[in-house]
This record gives sequence, structure tokens and C-alpha cells, in this order.
Amino acid sequence: QVQLVESGGGLVQPGGSLTLSCAASGIIFGLYAMGWYRQAPGKQRELVALITAGDTTNYADSVEGRFTISRDNAKNTVYLQMNSLKPEDTAVYYCNAENHRSSRNYWGQGTQVTVSS
Repeated sequence: QVQLVESGGGLVQPGGSLTLSCAASGIIFGLYAMGWYRQAPGKQRELVALITAGDTTNYADSVEGRFTISRDNAKNTVYLQMNSLKPEDTAVYYCNAENHRSSRNYWGQGTQVTVSS
């Protein structure tokens, strides 16, 4: 059974930092591209950051320079370091695992990030 379990969300003041973690099980982690997506109320889910199996990274323009995605294949975990947080970063953040060769795609349950004073 595949599981993606996010943690690290919470309430933070504008300008603050948070680190999200996503622990994966039931997949060969090193073969998957891992992504962080977010969905704010009334908006579509959007890609925040992606890291491929080969460690290539890609970021949404809105978070470039503030967020950093990384992975630890030994721990089957992907991280999202979020700095200089803004109220518009408030959303539920979801972890995603995708293997393009097999077309397998999995989602975590989400973790709430709220940026407010």
C-alpha cells in the first residue's frame, strides 16, 4: 500500500519560515519525481515545486527564490523549505509522487499552511 504522509504545516507570521516533509512508503522512492502542490480556498490546485528522480528542480514563479525542494532517498522523504512566507502562500499543501514510465501517480492527504499575523 502506497502512503505519502505530509507533516510540518501550521500557522506562521508573514516573513516567517516553515519546512514541510513528506514521507513515502510502498514505492521505490528513487524512481519517482516528487512534487509539492497547493490549493487555496476557491482556487485550483497548483504546482509549487518539483524534484525529479535525477534531482532536477522546478519552481512556480510565485515561490522562486523563497522555497527550496529537496529529497533524501535514504529516508524516502521529500522536503519543502519555505522562507519569507506571504499571506498568499496560505493553502493546503499536498505531496505528489509520479513515475512517468509506469504512469503511476500518488497523493498525500495534505497539510494546512496558514500565513497570518
